[in-house]
Amino acid sequence: MKKIFLKLGLGCLTAVAVSACNDDFLERYPLDRITNETFWNTENDLAVYNNSLYDLIRVEPNVPILQGHNNGFDSHFGSIWNQDELSDNLAPIEPRHTFFQQIRSGKYTVPANPDWFGYRGWNFVRAINVGLENYNRANVSQAVKDKYIGEARLFRGWFYADKVAKYGDVPWVERPLDINSEELFAARTPREEAMKKVLEDLDFATQKLPNSWGDGGAPGRVTRWVALLAKARICLFEGTFRKYHGGSDANMWLEEAAKASKEIMDKGPFRLYSTGNPQLDYNAYHRVFDLTGNPEVMYWRKYKVGVYTNHIQSYFSYTGGATKSLVEDYLCTDGLPISLSPLYKGDDKIEDVFVNRDPRLRQTVLHPEDTKLYNYHMGDGLPYPRLNGMAGGFTTTTGYHIIKHYNAADLIGKAFDTGESPAIIMRFAEVLLINAEANAELGTITQTDLDLTINKLRDRVGMPHLEIGKVPVDPRYTADGVSPLIQEIRRERRIELFMEGHRYQDLMRWKQGKKLTIQTMGMRWNDAAIARYPKAIVKSKVDPVSGKTYIDVYQGTDFAIPVFDEKKHYLWPIPLNTLAQNPAIKQNPGWE
Repeated sequence: MKKIFLKLGLGCLTAVAVSACNDDFLERYPLDRITNETFWNTENDLAVYNNSLYDLIRVEPNVPILQGHNNGFDSHFGSIWNQDELSDNLAPIEPRHTFFQQIRSGKYTVPANPDWFGYRGWNFVRAINVGLENYNRANVSQAVKDKYIGEARLFRGWFYADKVAKYGDVPWVERPLDINSEELFAARTPREEAMKKVLEDLDFATQKLPNSWGDGGAPGRVTRWVALLAKARICLFEGTFRKYHGGSDANMWLEEAAKASKEIMDKGPFRLYSTGNPQLDYNAYHRVFDLTGNPEVMYWRKYKVGVYTNHIQSYFSYTGGATKSLVEDYLCTDGLPISLSPLYKGDDKIEDVFVNRDPRLRQTVLHPEDTKLYNYHMGDGLPYPRLNGMAGGFTTTTGYHIIKHYNAADLIGKAFDTGESPAIIMRFAEVLLINAEANAELGTITQTDLDLTINKLRDRVGMPHLEIGKVPVDPRYTADGVSPLIQEIRRERRIELFMEGHRYQDLMRWKQGKKLTIQTMGMRWNDAAIARYPKAIVKSKVDPVSGKTYIDVYQGTDFAIPVFDEKKHYLWPIPLNTLAQNPAIKQNPGWE
């Protein structure tokens, strides 16, 4: 920062002679603005500085950690809900979401500049490192300093973990840079070395952050519990990625995931939300404005008119709707997959799909009889589902409208861009799923582990328990190369965390990119459907597995025949302008 020096022509004035004549006394800092030299003094200074990190985090396309809905118009793509569009869970065709369609279909090309959620946000790292260079200057106890250092290091480790997941090697930087810094022209830090540093950041945060900031559980500062879940999530990703893609110490990462999640389970104040109603409890709290005091929600983002808003509900249809692949993954009420259960009624008409199925299906996808229950769409009185080409209401590409997050109250009587639907960023259900998967991948899982995790989730919706000695073998997944138990845990994760931003990264870490090559289909398309949905503009195709005809979402588009190159598509390409600025970065394999 700029300093002001006052030169006194005849030496030190008599009035200040007792202070001695020295340069320190003669230095004067600007009185009309905060400077780096005068700022770092109190706990409030540290809190205020870290508040600026939260402001950067709220720009989700740049810093996709603690992802909510973004602000204003950009919430149509920046929301955590839209991240499943990268995967086989959703079927978007909206031109504004071409980026999602390109990634999921293998038609993405090397961009000139960083794309959404990609190779951007590096100013966030600089801001963190500036803080880390200065926090210890404050005149407060080390314990107080460590809270804010832990907050910043959690953010840095989390940010880099996201970059490693997408790009592999990363340019690790842990000090503020200037235009002459050699790091600006250095090669990327190897993945395993970078992730070691990530783990150091996460460990520090889990040791130094407080269990509570005394804010009453408001969606404010991250706590030690949030840090533990972030660590568990990141360690699970890294452990499974190394197990299935190759890499050292896979088990160490899985053990860290298991330990971090178990600490939350054993010592944290969280539990699954339940009122004892399996037909409503799964999605009830996903469709309200205020999540304060919810025992399951560990971190959420609040939106309020006049303060911070979104319009995610207005563009709810941009997701295209749930896919046939997702809908078929819900178990029947006997705990068996549709390929094995005698209870499965089929899908000749949409109502049949919901019969004898996991209650989460009807709380995720709109049943035609539930339009009044959910006031869908704003109580317009039209019959649903509605397909592309049909006049009025919300339409869908697949026939499977999403109801899990739908809230008509955030639309009725509201002006554009005044949405207040909150974003659940972290919840206890994920903790249970991480613990079960990590233990299963380690080969140490017991029935007790299942009862404390997967079966807790099933209890909420009245589904049969998963038992180690009675794991169904779904023929649709025997080629995946994992045990039936791991497959069932993966299925549970897909169902429970649908449209919460996890599916694409799950497929990447499991080395299951081939699932993105399965053509995206919707509901059954037979003579009865053609008669029932007049003026619908859809294309159909015979499913090679069942021999039945279904809506073929991408037929006739650039994404009709998806591809997945095992040698390159598990990582994203480095933007061309980044390579031009620093050739030492080098392009990822297969994207040259």
